[in-house]
Amino acid sequence: MIEWVYRAAQQASATEVVVATDDQRIIDVVEGFGGQACITDSSHRSGTDRILEVTRKLNWSKDSIVVNLQGDEPLMPAVNITQVAANLASRECSMATLHKEIDAIEAEDPNQVKLVHDHEGHALYFSRSVIPFNRSGEVGQYCGHIGIYAYRVEFIEIFSELAPCDLEISESLEQLRALCNGYSIHSEIAHAIPGPGIDTEEDLARVEKLMESMSA
Repeated sequence: MIEWVYRAAQQASATEVVVATDDQRIIDVVEGFGGQACITDSSHRSGTDRILEVTRKLNWSKDSIVVNLQGDEPLMPAVNITQVAANLASRECSMATLHKEIDAIEAEDPNQVKLVHDHEGHALYFSRSVIPFNRSGEVGQYCGHIGIYAYRVEFIEIFSELAPCDLEISESLEQLRALCNGYSIHSEIAHAIPGPGIDTEEDLARVEKLMESMSA
């Protein structure tokens, strides 16, 4: 699975692709297929802190754009990785991300994070609950967040110094820390809808079947 994620990042024409992990087994797997990996401290409280350690070890410049692609997203299209980096590069924002349109049934799933944004695409809020609440009772479309982020090294350093806010803790959504502290997150409709991520054993079984069919 991690190799699929790695290859997608390579197809996005990233300058450098690095797997950050505190698990030597993952390091061995990545190096086994010729990839680059970086061992990190096991005490990090978030993935962003782990990324910060990598930027310092590899001496990336403060204006370097970093795309955080989770290792449990093997079916993330490369075009989306390129898109989120370009989104950040072309706008005045601290972070960039992507979303997709989802229906009311999908919106009820707390594992599918929802977001609302202003007319220019700047996120107003992220939630595991259904947002916005439709008082009229009419069935509408919702924005389903896609968990991929782009930010510059300079902002990663700032973010790592911020304390978790109450909203972040309540929702268990790290990106709310940025909004709580007045930093902007811009979101675009993804160019391609990614395949399912892996949050449960059932997700893993489903994704394995999809990957097998794509490799056949």
